[in-house]
Amino acid sequence: QLVESGGGLVRPGGSLRLSCAASTLDYNAIGWFRQAPGKEREGVATIARIREDSPMYADSVKGRFTISREHTENTVYLQMNNMKLEDTAVYYCAAIIKMPWRFGFQSDQYDIWGQGTQVTVSS
Repeated sequence: QLVESGGGLVRPGGSLRLSCAASTLDYNAIGWFRQAPGKEREGVATIARIREDSPMYADSVKGRFTISREHTENTVYLQMNNMKLEDTAVYYCAAIIKMPWRFGFQSDQYDIWGQGTQVTVSS
């Protein structure tokens, strides 16, 4: 029910935009996570459908990445600018649909996961 797209190869300093199509899913929040080879999965950015403290970003991407949502298409985007070598990873979007729920990067809060899309930053 979540379909990611937009991954690819980009040079350092370049930009990519990832999309997460949620179809007809009625979600509380959608987050982007990433996992690099040999590293644990980490939360990158998350956005709630309705919350005053939304969105939330990992410190490593603040000021470079922007998460946004398009309600009519039920799609969440991750705009990645000024990309760095360390941004290389498989990126996953995930949705929270359970109630009650907690906003943040706790993986166990997310009920549905996409298949992932590879992002490679290389010169």
